[in-house]
Formats: sequence, structure tokens, C-alpha cells
Amino acid sequence: MHNHTVAELAAKLRAKEISSVELTGVYLDRIAQLDKTLNSYISVCSEHALAQARTADQRLQQGQGGPLTGVPIAHKDIFCTEGVKTTCGSKMLDSFIAPYDATVVSKGNETGLVMLGKTNMDEFAMGSSNETSFYGAVKNPWDTAAVPGGSSGGSAAAVAARLAPAATGTDTGGSIRQPAALCGITGLKPTYGRVSRYGMIAFASSLDQGGPMARSAEDCALLLSAMAGYDYRDSTSLDQPVPDYQATLNDSLQGLKIGLPKEYFGDGLDNQVAAAIEAAIAEYKKLGAEVVEISLPNTRLAVPSYYVVAPAEASSNLARYDGVRYGYRCQSPKDLLDLYKRSRGEGFGAEVKRRIMIGTYVLSAGYYDAYYLKAQQLRQLISDDFKRAFEQVDVIMGPTSPTVAFNLGEKADDPVTMYLSDIYTIAVNMAGLPGMSVPVGFVDRRPVGMQLIGNYFNEARLLNIAHQYQRVTDWHQRRPQGFE
Repeated sequence: MHNHTVAELAAKLRAKEISSVELTGVYLDRIAQLDKTLNSYISVCSEHALAQARTADQRLQQGQGGPLTGVPIAHKDIFCTEGVKTTCGSKMLDSFIAPYDATVVSKGNETGLVMLGKTNMDEFAMGSSNETSFYGAVKNPWDTAAVPGGSSGGSAAAVAARLAPAATGTDTGGSIRQPAALCGITGLKPTYGRVSRYGMIAFASSLDQGGPMARSAEDCALLLSAMAGYDYRDSTSLDQPVPDYQATLNDSLQGLKIGLPKEYFGDGLDNQVAAAIEAAIAEYKKLGAEVVEISLPNTRLAVPSYYVVAPAEASSNLARYDGVRYGYRCQSPKDLLDLYKRSRGEGFGAEVKRRIMIGTYVLSAGYYDAYYLKAQQLRQLISDDFKRAFEQVDVIMGPTSPTVAFNLGEKADDPVTMYLSDIYTIAVNMAGLPGMSVPVGFVDRRPVGMQLIGNYFNEARLLNIAHQYQRVTDWHQRRPQGFE
């Protein structure tokens, strides 16, 4: 049962071949048996999940269920969930019980999704390997000596290991796409503003975006339909109609123009990863697509400008965690200053402190113009590159990550090398574009992901392009040994 896709499970539930209670029980049992190895969940909500499943079965019996009613899902522990611990992977929020649901969660509840639990993540979504979590590193189900990617590594590992049929993630600089690539699943970062950020704990507000993680593009289409839409409670939410993402999945790719940025295929890209991408491009040519070489000349500026903008916004957003209102508070503070210093010093991990310090520095008097303002100007240049590219092509393709999953601890002491793991994904966030990763092969039994980048609000086309590839390949159907 656990090897079925979301679309297949939804069909079986509607046909009453299985019940949501039975299905939820299967996943809860697998989590109990197998997650000790992976550490992909922070909280497992067994009673809550079974109660939701019973309600879903009642709705289905009465003929009132929607396309996802009764399907289990895991939520990244960055989304507030009423009455359930929401930690953001941090000691700072280890005792925080959210008093309300994030919009992504409430939309899922309205659709009838069943929440299995909350997945592990890099602390406050800051990381590319899921090693910065207060709750310990997540392991990659394809090779438990390897990282699953980050920050949505718990969601990616849970889906890859069949501990959930799908999960939510968030993407600030690649945090849906990179772990999806490293774990061999499909992950979609929508256009900025397409999915509400209300109730999603903020890292960098102008970059953060929630999205679905599942095994196939078809599953992501189903999930995005449930997640997307305008939300008056989020000032960055865009009032755009939400299309039927499933309706165009089977459209022909004849005449599709694929742009291959020369900057994505140079130094730093592993040769075997490049070969897997080239093989995937060859499949697209068979499907009727044509390839155009393009240039995104400001790609080299994406990482340095991102690591000014994102820490600056993080410094501002995380200022609220002061030991006064909620979250971690130090023991027996001497005075107010001691309360602030020790609560933040003890509550935040090393990577979060590093980024807060960088962000505070670039926003400080005398440095704002030299760093933050300059980074925002570079951000515009990056956006202009994509604008020119989409005048020539329909979609941009390339590697999601320069290498396959690296070993746990391999880059932990070298932040700059770790940051370069997101070299191909960061520019998409800086421009606010939609992007997704699809599995296209393996190198030494570790998955390779290919990134698809679309123009604004072009998620339906991206899902169609990914789905057509997945119809003629089976990389997304492969199962990690030990988690079959």
C-alpha cells in the first residue's frame, strides 16, 4: 500500500478499496519501525492522525470527499499546527505549541488531508544538509551515511522512504528542490506569493515559499491545487487565479524550447551528474522538444548576494525570540540584558547565530548601502537575466545540485562550501520564479535531480513538462533498499 502514489491512493480511497484509517495505520506503523534509522520526524501525531482519518472516512462514505480526502501527509515543522508542537528544528521553540494553523495546514485540513506528523528540518530553515537541527541530523534513505539535503530534508527523506506519500516543504534558497534531488523525489517551489506564508515561521520574508514534495509531478499537481491561492492574511500573497494543474499534465511537448544556461554546466559540476542531466535532455528531444543554449551571466552573483539578503532578513525576523513572550527562556536571569543574551545564546544553534551576526552587520549604520542595498541591486540584475531568457525559451533546465548527496559531517565545518550546494537554486528565489526538481538518475547509488525553471505563475507548464518525462522514465519510482 505504501508504494502507491498520492494519485493512486486518492483513487483507491474514493473507490472505497481502502479506508483512510487503514492507510494511516500503515504509515504510522512504518514510521514506528523505520524512522529510528532516519530521524525524519520531530513529532508523530498518531491519535490526531487517526481522528482525522475517521472523519475523512465518514466524508467519503457520505460522498462528500474531495480529491485528496483521507490521504496522509507530513508537514515540515516550520508550519504552525494548532495544538501541536511547532519547533522549526530549534531549541528556541522546543516548548512552543502553536495556537493556530498555518494557511497551508488549514487548506490541507479543509481538503481532508491527514497529518501524520511534523518533519525534521535545519534550524529555522538555515542549512543545506539537515545537520543543523536541534533534534539531530536526518539521514538519507538511499545511503544513511549521506545527508538528505536541507532545509526540508526530513520531508524529502520521509517521502523517499515511504514514511509519508507526500509532505510540505519550504524553499528560501533551494530548500525544497535540493533535498528532493538528493533523495530522489519530486519537489516544487511555486512562484513567490502563489502559496500563503501565513503561519509559516519566517526565515527571509522576501524569499520564503512553501510547496509540495512527493514522488511524482502528478502528485505535486494535486497537492499544489490544495495549497495555492490568495490569502488576505499574507501581505505578499498574490491574487491570481489558481488553474487546474492536472488538466494540462498530458499536453504535448512538441516544439517546447528548453534553455540550457552555459553557466550551469561549467566548473564545479560533477561529470557524472552532468551526464545524467544530458541523458534526461535527450529524452526531452525524443518527446519533441528543442534545445537552445542561453546565458544567465549574473549567476555567479547569486550566492554572494543571497548571503547578504537572506541573513539580513533573518536578523530582523529572529529578533522576536528574546526570551520574553514565548519560546526558550534561560534560567535565573540577573537582569533584562542577561535574559536577552543568554536566552538567545542558549536557544539558537551555531548556524543561526552565524547568519544573525552577518545580517545584523550588513544592516548596520555605515554598511547598509555597501552591502544590503548593493545585494538588492544585484538581485535585479539576476531577475533581468531570467526575463531575457524567457523571451527565447519556454523552460530552463539544468542540475539541481552540483553533486549527489555528500556524507554526513563532510561540510559541517566549512560553511562556504556548504553554501555552494545551492549555487543553481538560489537565483530562482532571488527572482521569485517557480522551479522544481525531478529525479533523473543515480551516481554511486545516490540520486541525481534535474531542475526545471519556469516563468512567473507557470507552474502548470512545469508540472506538464515533468510529468511527460516521468511517463517515459522510472527514476521517480525507484525505492531505496531497506525501505521497500
